[in-house]
Amino acid sequence: MFELRCIECDAKYSSSEIIYRCHCGGLLEVNLDLDLIEVTREKLRRRRFNLWRYREFMPVSKHAKIISLEEGGTPLYKADRISERIGIKELYVKNEGANPTGSFKDRGMTMGVTKALELGVNAVGCASTGNTSASLAAYSAKAGIKCYVLLPSGKIAMGKLAQAILHGAKVIGIRGNFDIAFKLIQQASRAFNIYLLNSINPWRLEGQKSEAYEIIDQLDFEPPDRVILPVGNCGNISAIWKGFKEFYETELIDEMPQMTGIQAEGASPVVTAVKSGKDKIEPIENPETIATAIRIGAPVNASKALKAIKESSGTAEAVSDEEIIDAQKLLARTIGVGVEPASASSIAGLKKLVESGEIDKSERVVCITTGNALKDPEAILSHYKKPVEIEPSIEELERIIRR
Repeated sequence: MFELRCIECDAKYSSSEIIYRCHCGGLLEVNLDLDLIEVTREKLRRRRFNLWRYREFMPVSKHAKIISLEEGGTPLYKADRISERIGIKELYVKNEGANPTGSFKDRGMTMGVTKALELGVNAVGCASTGNTSASLAAYSAKAGIKCYVLLPSGKIAMGKLAQAILHGAKVIGIRGNFDIAFKLIQQASRAFNIYLLNSINPWRLEGQKSEAYEIIDQLDFEPPDRVILPVGNCGNISAIWKGFKEFYETELIDEMPQMTGIQAEGASPVVTAVKSGKDKIEPIENPETIATAIRIGAPVNASKALKAIKESSGTAEAVSDEEIIDAQKLLARTIGVGVEPASASSIAGLKKLVESGEIDKSERVVCITTGNALKDPEAILSHYKKPVEIEPSIEELERIIRR
């Protein structure tokens, strides 16, 4: 019912083979036989609202042991106050920070760790800017298998680092950035028989495509005009686009949205490629941004992201750290959703693209926020006003209140 297929040369591989790239060097994706999928809107609606509601679209065997923490089923908020301020017709915010470990990565890890057990491996690993490590640590703990995570030393938000340690992963700091850590974990996966669960793993992305299914489901099967999301290692934007295509090809929807990727100005190789009309990125050697989750200069899935943007007639934009923090405040203080800086880039990008005229004000837009605010409390404490301290008297309190 499913197999791996190279997006470059179209070579096919068995679903039982442990492989991350085609022999030609191209990226792999899972190819489902959609003709065998029989599901209706009514059938879906009778099920519990989480990722596994869409089991027919998840490429695991009928007898697989599903490793789940009840991921998915995240809220979709109608953001009227933000849409009024930005000047757009209709805006929704898909809050992926409501997943079990606080980020969208849980969607990929339920699928990835389930597949790891199906393949008979007993150790998993990843390089991470934080959220991937936190999620993999939790799901491998649930599965009862070893977990190794490589992190750029001193460049990981404390909330994410704490999660990986809490769940019992072997956490290893690397003197270098994410791209260096990723090269090392790929070497380690081959040398020490560690199953790699970065987004280069096509099975992991199969879980992440469920964001598309849920958006459609929550909008009563009326697709938005556009979906905007942060872009780091580029797996998520391509996975979500794949989800929309699968719903379209199985006739659950009759049109698809444009995909728009947002990067930070200090880490924006995809944006540069899109704006220059190129089909390949030029890596950034030393990416820098407050948005640690997308501080990646050489995204492994860049070719998939560029393909998703092009196929959907979408676009990409870069935003400054200041614009990201402003958007983070806007989300928190209008609809009550607290997100880490990278997550807020989707709103920052929307605002910038509306102002430039790239996005029409009549559009119906969904912005995805990818991680919870408590993932990166340092960013809040260093960029927001500190609490006022007073003597414990009603007079002092009155002075503050009346001010």
